[in-house]
Amino acid sequence: MQPARHVRWCSVASVHFVIMGCGRVGSTLARSLGRGGHDVAVIDADPAAFRRLGTSFEGQTVTGIGFDRDTLLAAGIKDAYAFAAVSSGDNSNILAARVARETFGVEHVAARIYDPQRAMVYQRLGIPTVATVRWTADQMIQRLLPQGAMPEMTDPSGKVVIAEVPLDRGWIGRRFSEIEERTGARVAYVTRLGEGILPRPDMVVQQGDLVHVSVLRDQLPRVERLCDQAPVAQ
Repeated sequence: MQPARHVRWCSVASVHFVIMGCGRVGSTLARSLGRGGHDVAVIDADPAAFRRLGTSFEGQTVTGIGFDRDTLLAAGIKDAYAFAAVSSGDNSNILAARVARETFGVEHVAARIYDPQRAMVYQRLGIPTVATVRWTADQMIQRLLPQGAMPEMTDPSGKVVIAEVPLDRGWIGRRFSEIEERTGARVAYVTRLGEGILPRPDMVVQQGDLVHVSVLRDQLPRVERLCDQAPVAQ
């Protein structure tokens, strides 16, 4: 028997997000995305958890198990631009993230984890993870909104930034030097399997890599757009 689900629909916005887990992390994320004008659906097994959203939250709430297909369908997963799994269980989060990506084809997926040692396994599955030790709402939003990447570091003048940029799947197997040639940015470092590395000229992009570039602030939107497109075949 499937768990009972209660659905409260929201007004339609241009981009739809589904969040699994309405604890402190999920509720903060949902309110932040809602304030940004996005359409948000929040899933939690405990209907009392939705009180964390407050009375001003206009999104959708779905009571159910976050990796259950019917629950995800009720939350509008087929129309989701991104999915965040931020419940209190590592296994539930990664299972839900895999269902969202592999069953429903959601491209932008992120999972919160409590055990940092599991990060390497999850990264091999191509699902970005955020460990609790370094978690903030802004970091999770960066995983879900690649076009809205926020700088991680700036120089004193504010003109040069280091930021994580989205990378289309077409870049897998291509050299990092090709990214620099196409964008004019410098690849500052790469996070691979939870570890930071400095890419050598002969190194290629692997699935799950998180690429951080150094670029002039006013050029960041252009670099993001180029990285989020498949490279031209040679």
